[in-house]
Amino acid sequence: MKRDWQETVTLAADVALVGIAVTVAALPLVTAGAALRTGSAAICVIARGEKVSPAAMWRLFRASLLPGLAATLLAAAVVLLLVFNVGAVAAGRVPGGSPALAGTGAAAAVLLAIAMLALVRLGWDPSPSSWRGALRWAFATAWRRPGAAAAVAGVSAVAAALAVFVPLTAPLLVGYTLYAAHAVTTRLAERVTSVHHAQG
Repeated sequence: MKRDWQETVTLAADVALVGIAVTVAALPLVTAGAALRTGSAAICVIARGEKVSPAAMWRLFRASLLPGLAATLLAAAVVLLLVFNVGAVAAGRVPGGSPALAGTGAAAAVLLAIAMLALVRLGWDPSPSSWRGALRWAFATAWRRPGAAAAVAGVSAVAAALAVFVPLTAPLLVGYTLYAAHAVTTRLAERVTSVHHAQG
């Protein structure tokens, strides 16, 4: 069913508000994982055309703090490793040159896709214990549906580039990126809804 312009404006405003809330909640950094997971859940609610319950999101955020911290530390370690690898190759400390840089770029794209797919899966499942299951599902989806993984990584990379060039848009882009990841995954991952119900 087509949305009229008022619904479109309302949707855009709601998604932007989620992005701002996630950005604010993630400012301490140690809360980034919980903030992103809660934001993904809020986007899932919005995409269904329902109202987001602040009380439910607050409960989910609190329940996600510890597993979210572990996820944040893991993501930070991976990013630092990739940055170190790129720096070492660029400085000539590690042989490989352009092929090594291309391989690092490809690995970064795959890891970005897996992270975003896992966030989408976490948005579908409100249970606090679903983090490992979401990661397994993301790996499986990236393997079985590389098109979906590439699309999610592409959307996320474009948003990240825009945020770097226009930093003031970063909070809004967080929400829109989560929304785009949900939309792309739902459309391109084969039987994604049935997988969701089977694993839920």
